[in-house]
Amino acid sequence: MTSPWPPAWWDGALAGEIIQRSGEHLLLVGTAIGLALAISLPVGLWISRRPRWAGPVLAAASTVQTIPSLAIFGLLLTVPLLGGIGTTPAIVALTLYALLPLLRGLATGLAQVPPGLKEAGRALGLSGRQVLLQVELPLALPSLMAGLRVATVIGVGVATIAAAIGAGGLGVFIFRGIATVNNGLILAGALPAAAIALIADAGLGLLEQRLSQRRPQGRRSGRRRFLRLTWGLAGLALGALLALRLLPTAGAGTVRIGSKSFTEQLILGELLAQQIEATTPLKVRRDFGLGGTGLIHEAVRSGRIDGYVEYTGTAWTTLLDQPPPAPETPNPGQRVFDETRRLYAERFGLTVFPSLGFENSFAILVRRAEARRLGIATISDAAAHTPTWRAGFGYEFLNRPDGFAGLARRYGLRFAQPPEAMDLGLTYRALAEGRVDLIAGDTTNGLIPALDLQQLRDDRHYFPPYDAVPVFHTATLRRHPELVPVVTALAGRIPATTMQRLNAQVDLDGLAIPEVVRRWRLQQAGASGPD
Repeated sequence: MTSPWPPAWWDGALAGEIIQRSGEHLLLVGTAIGLALAISLPVGLWISRRPRWAGPVLAAASTVQTIPSLAIFGLLLTVPLLGGIGTTPAIVALTLYALLPLLRGLATGLAQVPPGLKEAGRALGLSGRQVLLQVELPLALPSLMAGLRVATVIGVGVATIAAAIGAGGLGVFIFRGIATVNNGLILAGALPAAAIALIADAGLGLLEQRLSQRRPQGRRSGRRRFLRLTWGLAGLALGALLALRLLPTAGAGTVRIGSKSFTEQLILGELLAQQIEATTPLKVRRDFGLGGTGLIHEAVRSGRIDGYVEYTGTAWTTLLDQPPPAPETPNPGQRVFDETRRLYAERFGLTVFPSLGFENSFAILVRRAEARRLGIATISDAAAHTPTWRAGFGYEFLNRPDGFAGLARRYGLRFAQPPEAMDLGLTYRALAEGRVDLIAGDTTNGLIPALDLQQLRDDRHYFPPYDAVPVFHTATLRRHPELVPVVTALAGRIPATTMQRLNAQVDLDGLAIPEVVRRWRLQQAGASGPD
């Protein structure tokens, strides 16, 4: 029996997005390699003439290679001159990773030139510059090209991580696929990236052969070959500088919508995008999968994106650093929303819209069969069993103020070993498969009923309300006031059961997110008339 084609996860727009993301990927890598060449050539020539500096310079470049790539990307986000998230820190990180193979290739090639050939050149009356251009560099070219090939292949691979900081590229599919546990999307990012690496390596190999061909013209031929290479590298460097200036910008008629990196956020980001495209003449740029709360909040504050969907409890505790409302507080959800809206406007220049109609709180989950066997229904009931259990939590839950540390203190949770950190989308299957015994999911996730998991009641009222609310930069709304009625029209339109169903269509049925959102919008249009 043959598999149906196209598969359920394939969407007609996916092919176009793959081409777009491949172009972003190529531009990231090409820009970084151009900058790395512009830096490594003069530095490599300099240390080749000063051997005592070669060790420290190469050691510094080697140190960069030992730092995990994701850590480099994260560290560069905190450098003010790089402008926060987006392409600039990504290009800087890729440039740093490319320096070592280029520097080592050039330094090794120049060191292997026989001293006798250099002396012979000088004896024939060549100046030091002529010896470099016509003797040393042509002989060092194979080693330099080998370093260039290694740097390019490494750059193509590492560039996939750039999607975690909003730089685009093929890593967008990989992170989206991990978040939705969708192998098809992972392959949609991995296979084109592998193809780009193979094609680039083969192309550079052909270039190396062409440049290394010996021709009878002798001295003048060697100079011409080197000049062509030099002009080519100068062109790459110029392209790098232009890209650093031009990539972060967007057209005046473009609105940038972001999302965090889990399924529900991807759906809500697409919902905002389609709603804006359908009801205004504005174009939408989708910057989805921007990591965790802190990253996407900084993106909207800085104007890197114009809007996304946040949760009031997350905004209240994590971003505004406020304590959860006391259990006896009347209508805590409305109070948190009102205060969040006020403080966001005062502190951040952001506008918080009314709730989309559902709350997505943290759900402390166990296997339903285990809950029945032990007779537990609340988190307090589970506390007595946790010394023999293993826990698994998403990275953000382990570090946020309303996350694991406070929960453990409130309920006295003690586990057999420290909780295992993993991607949020993987925690559900880890629990269902018995790898862990307790997780912190989200209440609207479609995997909860499908995997026969049970949510434990928060009987000590640890978690604040988490209403889903669109958040937009106020300056964007001033430029495009037509956005206000469009976003406001979504208020109260999505009950929790609907959100859970939409999540399940992606996580369980494997449907493409744009298709899921289109179907929901068509249903809404049929029920209440055109938007």
